[in-house]
Amino acid sequence: MAIEFMYPEYEVLRDPDRCIRCRVCERQCANEVHTYLPEKDRMISDDLKCVNCHRCATLCPTRAIKIVKSPHTFKENANWGQKEITEIYKQASSGGVLLSSMGNPEKYPVYFDKMLLNASQVTNPSIDPLREPMETRVFLGGKTHEIKRDENGRLIPIKRVKLELSMPVMFSAMSYGSISYNAHESLARAARELGIFYNTGEGGLHEDFYQYGSNTIVQVASGRFGVHKKYLDTAAAIEIKIGQGAKPGIGGHLPGEKIVGDVSRTRMVPEGADAISPAPHHDIYSIEDLRQLVYSLKEATNYTKPVFVKIAAVHNIAAIASGIARSGADVIAIDGFRGGTGAAPTRIRDNVGIPIELALASVDTRLREEGIRDRVSLVVAGSIRSSADVFKAVALGADACYIGTAALLALGCHLCRTCQTGRCNWGIATQRPDLVKRLNPDLGYQRLVNLLTAWNHEIKELMGGMGINSIESLKGNRLMLRGVGLTQKELDILGIKHAGE
Repeated sequence: MAIEFMYPEYEVLRDPDRCIRCRVCERQCANEVHTYLPEKDRMISDDLKCVNCHRCATLCPTRAIKIVKSPHTFKENANWGQKEITEIYKQASSGGVLLSSMGNPEKYPVYFDKMLLNASQVTNPSIDPLREPMETRVFLGGKTHEIKRDENGRLIPIKRVKLELSMPVMFSAMSYGSISYNAHESLARAARELGIFYNTGEGGLHEDFYQYGSNTIVQVASGRFGVHKKYLDTAAAIEIKIGQGAKPGIGGHLPGEKIVGDVSRTRMVPEGADAISPAPHHDIYSIEDLRQLVYSLKEATNYTKPVFVKIAAVHNIAAIASGIARSGADVIAIDGFRGGTGAAPTRIRDNVGIPIELALASVDTRLREEGIRDRVSLVVAGSIRSSADVFKAVALGADACYIGTAALLALGCHLCRTCQTGRCNWGIATQRPDLVKRLNPDLGYQRLVNLLTAWNHEIKELMGGMGINSIESLKGNRLMLRGVGLTQKELDILGIKHAGE
């Protein structure tokens, strides 16, 4: 009916003089946008089905295709934009909750872009990273200040279990099922070559990837999918997932159409059944309950693996982190409100949570004031887009960063934001065999290695420009940061001065 018709958001423009009717676009589009009409010897496009993934435009041998934003619009209204109107139409038609993916796209401030870095000049000379040693290694886990001596007065080394990273970056939690086998393989292989870690997410660990266990962080979420003794023993570390930035306060849902074959076996969920994670862990209603789970996991693995606790960045984050630091956790992972995901309710994704920069600064400050900062390491996530974001996060107090969307972009993601459909044209967020094979893990892992190798070089350049040769000297060193265009309240929370001071 006419009231339900919505004009396409994107239009496929095809140059008839360039199009050679090779039908590559037709074969490559999982959304069936393109069709060949033999009687007219021409290609046509159904713009309503286009999600702007660029697959057709990228592979067109004559560059005959381009995707443009539709100029069609509703009558101008400062309060009711096209997005708000079309969303109401959709819900009035379906009665359903709107789902979205790949992080918050709204125009909230990005505080990383409003912070600038200091540089050395005369009295504190810079360092040339090409000629001087630069240390970017990071150790995750609490530090001990206890001193023990033997009967002869000699110091007894006290070592806490830690993770050693070659640089302060890891691949964040993306479950097998939400992303493809080939995507997981790319992440695992890249983590091993780079000397860092990747996170399985809450989907268990495919048996083929046990060989990467020494570079794997396994997750224990509320659904306990794929959690068993061998899973825990294989990993280098265990992460208890309480929340995530894209959907704080709610659980997860992987549709039954993605629960097939190895995904079903790995998650230990029947084929075709929806994998639903409850919003809360039904055995955690206090810090004492969390402590019991932390130590249960440590006991189960003979105290040989660090335990992370992952939470979303929310308004009382500093108090929450203080409690987690006292629960016995070794690492606190905080996910900001721009964090990506395969599917989240649109209203939650776009309106719940706070920026990771403010959350990190407030947590680091609180833990230092309480004298417990050394008990835990801080790992942050939520739209870490470049080495500069990593660098600024470390200066604000992070030990390391998780990256998710940036890693998927390196694999070929074009942010078309339709992950929840399972029709990813780039072979990443899909379980369809014909689409999965489009991501070559041999190429994918090398692109990830290239990306983080470049970031590591840039981090060393930034360190050298500041006159420091160790990433540890940068951690929490907010004197290296200056704000631009920020209010005094924002500067106070971030713990930095304004540029020019």
